[in-house]
Amino acid sequence: MLFCISDDQSWAHTGATGDPVVKTPAFDRVASKGVLFTHAYCDAPTCGPSRSAILTGQSIWRLEEAGNIHSTLPSKFATYTEMLEQAGYRVGSTGKAWAPGRLEPGGRTRNPAGDRSQSFAEFFQQQPVDQPFCFWLGTSDPHRPYELGSGAQSGKNPGEVVVPPHLPDHSVIRNDILDYYVEVERWDSKVEQAIALLEKAGRLDNTIVVVTSDHGMPFPRAKASLYDYGSRVPLAISWPQAIPEGRTVDDFVSLSDMAPTFLEAAGLAVHGDMTARSLLPILASHQSGQVDPSRDAAFIAMERHDGCRRGGKGYPCRAIRNQDYLYIRNFEPTRWPSGSPNAADCARGIPYGEIDRSPTKSFMMENRDDAAVDRLAELAFGTRAEHELYDLRADPGQLRNIAAEPAAADHLKALRDRLMKRLADTGDPRALGTPAPWDFYPYYGRKVNADWAVDKPG
Repeated sequence: MLFCISDDQSWAHTGATGDPVVKTPAFDRVASKGVLFTHAYCDAPTCGPSRSAILTGQSIWRLEEAGNIHSTLPSKFATYTEMLEQAGYRVGSTGKAWAPGRLEPGGRTRNPAGDRSQSFAEFFQQQPVDQPFCFWLGTSDPHRPYELGSGAQSGKNPGEVVVPPHLPDHSVIRNDILDYYVEVERWDSKVEQAIALLEKAGRLDNTIVVVTSDHGMPFPRAKASLYDYGSRVPLAISWPQAIPEGRTVDDFVSLSDMAPTFLEAAGLAVHGDMTARSLLPILASHQSGQVDPSRDAAFIAMERHDGCRRGGKGYPCRAIRNQDYLYIRNFEPTRWPSGSPNAADCARGIPYGEIDRSPTKSFMMENRDDAAVDRLAELAFGTRAEHELYDLRADPGQLRNIAAEPAAADHLKALRDRLMKRLADTGDPRALGTPAPWDFYPYYGRKVNADWAVDKPG
């Protein structure tokens, strides 16, 4: 099992998903030799919680402290890696594994993604021929910062960039996206090298190869948000001995589904606490399109990202995304979703600190006298309603909240009821009306807020 995970890459930015500029031959190969998923979603658009959900097969609201970034993953939550190791698999990792945070407070002594290696090549050179392995191939690409101008220097044409609808179409943004593409391609080359090693050793046919990302791109209204460019991720899976190739599947799947998938593929029972579902029935089928009619929606969540608000508080929200609509419930709508505009309130010491520093962010903040820019900047930086509803057939960019429109009332109620039922059925305190502790769990990142108070209620 080779699990390849990039750091901050949206679903649209691969060759297989139609991007005209970025070159991703490794991802495209896995997609063509296996299954390309068009509707894959992270469980949370923030690094640590997303990776915790992948490892445990559970939604983040079930994982206590692990629902926050810069936190810990308590050892009481079983991981698929531990279960595979107990079954005889050799488990390892490289690059960005479970991170960021501290494992010791959670009772762990090593990274739950596996023992650390310098590279997959180092791990594989020591791999016994007769022992199965499970390897986490991680990276910090395309996480910021980027080398300014690297995209243009590589020969890419900014005029060919498809600018997401929530960002201004300007040369600054186009070139920022080109710089992002350079890191996506650098990551893809690492996947390509790993696949080549397996192929040379004759082990590729019996290896499940998964290529994905922990969440979306580090741009405004993307990473650390529940909109598509924050939560929808690339996902391709191949296993030549067992998966019919060349299929595109439209089922809604979550990255937490990987834990039960790996366990079932290994012939192991899925842990009773895992709420995600194995993808093996979809992978083993010969169908394309919608394979399992019950997989018609994804559920996404966020609690505290970087604490860029007064007191270091988070922005708790939940979402349901289906083919036609995105519904978001913001539980604290008076808070700033992208971080406070007051730099002193932000853990990173910059306004709207939940959004990474970038030329795109600076351009949008500095050009709000332009009405077109200001409209998009307000969507990125401004406060949000308690209920958000987007009609994806008319508004695929998710720019117009129709939750308050009478014509949308039935859709709003149906999606809200389904979301809240899912949350209640799986034990989310936000739906059960019980204390929700995420604002008060310890934060192990760098605190610079003058009034940081996450360790106590109030």
